[in-house]
Amino acid sequence: MSELDPRLAAYRPDLADSRLAGKVEAARFVEAEAYQVVDPLAPVRRAPSPDAPLDTEALRGEIVHVFELGEEGWAWGQLAADGYVGYLPSGALSRHVAAATHRVAVPSTLVFPGPDIKLPPLAVLPLGATVRVTGEAEDRNARYLKIAPAGAIVAQHLSPVGTPAGTDLVATAEAFLGTPYLWGGKSRLGIDCSGLVQIACETAGIACPRDSDMQANGLGSALDISAGLPPLQRGDFVFWKGHVGIMQDGQSLLHANVFHMAVGFEPLSVAAVRIAQKGPTITAIRRL
Repeated sequence: MSELDPRLAAYRPDLADSRLAGKVEAARFVEAEAYQVVDPLAPVRRAPSPDAPLDTEALRGEIVHVFELGEEGWAWGQLAADGYVGYLPSGALSRHVAAATHRVAVPSTLVFPGPDIKLPPLAVLPLGATVRVTGEAEDRNARYLKIAPAGAIVAQHLSPVGTPAGTDLVATAEAFLGTPYLWGGKSRLGIDCSGLVQIACETAGIACPRDSDMQANGLGSALDISAGLPPLQRGDFVFWKGHVGIMQDGQSLLHANVFHMAVGFEPLSVAAVRIAQKGPTITAIRRL
């Protein structure tokens, strides 16, 4: 049996994805059922416990292929978008799957009970969350799009699914400046280095894996660094073992990092020296 990446292949000794039959050993194989994330954000954890490590987050509207609904309120499943496997709170999921029509196109937006910005918001949705629009409304302040099952969002904060919310991935990443660092995070509430890269790419319509090692192996094309760093440009990705940042221009690096405990920017030369003091050196540069 070949060894598969457990982050991207749903298998345990007792249970596995039916598509992996013959590839892994498990007591039983099951077919997944499609569920949809209905909370603004749903944690995807390494184990079915609220204090287990946060590996990533699923955004509202995402489809999750669920293999098991546990008795303790956890679902074991795989995200349809990037293939990540983990445990999600079952209360954050719905068996009713509704096709999304629009995607949040700003760092965060408010869901109002109705088309009135003076009403207390029902929820805050992050960039990349998807919704189903059911109608339009307006008042003297704004135009709104009504969403299922309830609520209204100002129209300029949404873009149709399939249309990139912005073509400049660096500008998207810059909108997260000052966001607290959160391992596994993918929103303005908290974000990590590879989550920043993933959401910036996806907002520009570019498919992107979740973790930095996956991105270093499959995002764009590798530049030759055998003789030193080549001239860099806006949008290049710089990788260390376990870390990634995005070049703002030829000199400045934008990254979610534990030194600042936030998304910040600094000269690449400064970041490289500081990171090298802990051992890692730049392992790859990739360009779209």
